[in-house]
Amino acid sequence: MDSETILVNATEEMNNSMKNLEKMFTTVRAGRANPSSLDGVHVDYYGVATPLKQLATISVPEARQLLIKPFDKHSLKAIEKAILVSNLGYNPNNDGETIRIVIPELTEERRKELVKQVRALAEEAKVSIRNIRRDAMEDIKKEELPEDEEKGKEKEIQDLVNKYNKKIEEILKEKEQELLTI
Repeated sequence: MDSETILVNATEEMNNSMKNLEKMFTTVRAGRANPSSLDGVHVDYYGVATPLKQLATISVPEARQLLIKPFDKHSLKAIEKAILVSNLGYNPNNDGETIRIVIPELTEERRKELVKQVRALAEEAKVSIRNIRRDAMEDIKKEELPEDEEKGKEKEIQDLVNKYNKKIEEILKEKEQELLTI
């Protein structure tokens, strides 16, 4: 593998880390109903942990309400239980046909918890970026390039890391702002 390929691969992996972070940020709710907040919910459906969105349609009838309509009515209890244990702070209401979730207004305490959660997600992304840097640096060393060329490639990799860390900080600041705005 040549040094250019190493740089391209590192850039691609860092891009994937950013996309993953942005996807994770969408699951952290900011007081509005968002079907993607249920993406991490897995329902024990006949002994198999199945993603909720494979078992039901999730809609937003009002700004602060989610409506879950299962394809199989027998899965209502299992869906309700999965939502309760998912630790999202939701209280599902089962009417025998659908499950309705009214999104509560976020308290100051809950907002601060969510900010801690997004900071932890951002830190995980930074760790991921550092791991990519470490692997790329090791690959550069294996190339046995002249010392000045090796230092140049290492600097390019570090510049990439700095660029992505700055992006992480920017989207973290945006998300914190969104969560703390009442």
